[in-house]
Amino acid sequence: MANRARLSTKPSAARPITDSDGNQIHNEIVLGLPAREFELLLPMLEFVRLRTHHVLHEPGDTLKSAWFCNSGMISILSVFPDGKSVEVGLVGKEGFIGVPLVAGFRTSPTRAIAQIAASAFRLDSEKLVGLLPQSPKLERRLQQFSQEMNMQVTQIAACNRLHEVDERLARWLLMCADRVGSNSVPLTQEFLAQMLGTRRSSVTVAAGILQRGGLITHSRGDVQIIARKGLEEAACECYQLMQSQMKEWRDESE
Repeated sequence: MANRARLSTKPSAARPITDSDGNQIHNEIVLGLPAREFELLLPMLEFVRLRTHHVLHEPGDTLKSAWFCNSGMISILSVFPDGKSVEVGLVGKEGFIGVPLVAGFRTSPTRAIAQIAASAFRLDSEKLVGLLPQSPKLERRLQQFSQEMNMQVTQIAACNRLHEVDERLARWLLMCADRVGSNSVPLTQEFLAQMLGTRRSSVTVAAGILQRGGLITHSRGDVQIIARKGLEEAACECYQLMQSQMKEWRDESE
């Protein structure tokens, strides 16, 4: 179901911005815009609920829409000719789907899929392209997010090559929790194996290590983080490296 966002003033702590059905805007890129750009963008947005496994686009698709993620989590997958796929990025309310459009490209090299039920604000790609020359802050923030995603993809690629499955699982659970804003992550072992690019049996062993360490509980279709600091210590250094780089860049941009 899609609903046009209601035009209002710049968001504030006292007066959150909602669409016509009362859905609050949480996307950090949208909320960080100056008032003039915010007011240009808002009437162009459509609020959309995304069910689990909803595909936003496939590799090679023409990007007809851009998406400002509002809740839940979107996975970015690299897909191979034999149909196998591996996750190379995660996007939550901090981010945006449709990065190639910012560079003037119209097709996607990856699959974007809602791995957890999500919501997003959809923007027609032609409207985005027309809006960017009038919205320098939006354009700059989307360029910055593109670099953040490039950094994430590079680090995850190195992580998948160098680190043990239990360390990678801890890192991935922390990234998911950050994006959904909860220590409860509704994920099956089959899904975890696909995202980590490993066998399901390996994920079972890795989850068992973390559970015996008192860091998580894992039942069918749900993972609960019960010791966040301990999980950070169990994760490989990739999580802290990405967190530190993100903080440094965001401090620079303020």
